[in-house]
Amino acid sequence: YQFFVLKIMKFILGKKLPMTQLWDNDRVLAVTPVLAGPCTVTQVKTKALDKYSALQLALGVRKEKNIKKPQLGHFKKAGVAPMHVREFRTENDIDAKIGDQIDVSTFAVGDVVSVTGTSKGRGFQGVVKRHGFQGGRKSHGNKDQLRMPGSVGPKGPAHIFKGMRMGGRMGKERVTIQNLSIAAIDVEKNILYIKGAVPGANDGLLLIKGEGELIFKAVPVVEESKAEEIKVEETPVEESKTGEVLAEAAPVNGIKEEAPAV
Repeated sequence: YQFFVLKIMKFILGKKLPMTQLWDNDRVLAVTPVLAGPCTVTQVKTKALDKYSALQLALGVRKEKNIKKPQLGHFKKAGVAPMHVREFRTENDIDAKIGDQIDVSTFAVGDVVSVTGTSKGRGFQGVVKRHGFQGGRKSHGNKDQLRMPGSVGPKGPAHIFKGMRMGGRMGKERVTIQNLSIAAIDVEKNILYIKGAVPGANDGLLLIKGEGELIFKAVPVVEESKAEEIKVEETPVEESKTGEVLAEAAPVNGIKEEAPAV
């Protein structure tokens, strides 16, 4: 893992969204929207206890049945069941508490950030796509050698040297792009618009870091109030015996019916 240690650093976790465009006066900007936060602090590591300073942030929601019991007990201290958890190292201890939140308001338009993600997996690829080889000549006399790697070494050693550029698995690696700037911020929707492209596929996890001061938002603790017990008085219902007439038939329209004479 790569750790970026800055004297004053702010960071957040986010999810990549499909790229779009923003207008800046009369020119258009290609930007990548990132659904960043809100992230909850699940652990604060200090030099006194853990020999280094770091913050553990959580993002997203996950079903509790899909979380292992030791981790579930760890997350319950912060009152979350997250989908992603990552740790950010810092140079000095940070005055934060478990349960504090970080959102996009900690960043500002124009901030220069570095974005870390996992690149798209390309599977097994040849040397032309994987390493940018030019390939063979397309003239007469060259058959089935257009995208071949060519010679891989002299006959003397009779083995392949380490580091030889050949075909193989491509992508699915941790990639960091630096010197990206923030073009716009949507605080209501928790979206950061970052200029240019960022690594990974859509819905992929991103780690965004930049220089500046972290802004924490304390989440108020809501005490569970005991529901007042409401006693409902039940009125007894008299059961009528079968075959017993409870009431006489009322006259219809004030006319009393008489029995016909025999």
